Amino acid sequence: MNIIDCINQEQVDMLKIQKDIPRFAPGDAVRVDVKVIEGTRERIQAFEGVCISRNNGSINASFTVRKISYGEGVERIFPLYSPRIASIVVIRRGKVRRAKLYYLRGRTGKAARIAEKTTGYSGKLAAAERAIAAKTKVINKIAAQAATKEAKEIKNKLNK
Repeated sequence: MNIIDCINQEQVDMLKIQKDIPRFAPGDAVRVDVKVIEGTRERIQAFEGVCISRNNGSINASFTVRKISYGEGVERIFPLYSPRIASIVVIRRGKVRRAKLYYLRGRTGKAARIAEKTTGYSGKLAAAERAIAAKTKVINKIAAQAATKEAKEIKNKLNK
């Protein structure tokens, strides 16, 4: 390994410590939160779609995300270690047999769907995430019922 590769690897290691970058591959549905500066304000803009390619080039690594917006296909290429990326969240894992999903560009609607991966590590991860989401949903439902019950009791006290 030459000196430039060593320096690049050191930079990548430092960036991995600073940022939490999840493992994802082409076919996965991801949400990328991007920092956008408008005048003096800075806000976060979410770009949600399917990862159609990854280019792993150490510090120059990038990935392409595609989504359909108002019937038009929109693709965006993100540098993986960019300071403009606030976070990357994997929404669901896709089951594909290609490294580059450029064929999705010619497909729309149901033909552009990707099956969800349900076995192995990512399947277990998805199952655990679903279980957590189900528990959260039950807790939120119970809290809403309790709040409704309290509101009814207060209303009854006020009417008396």
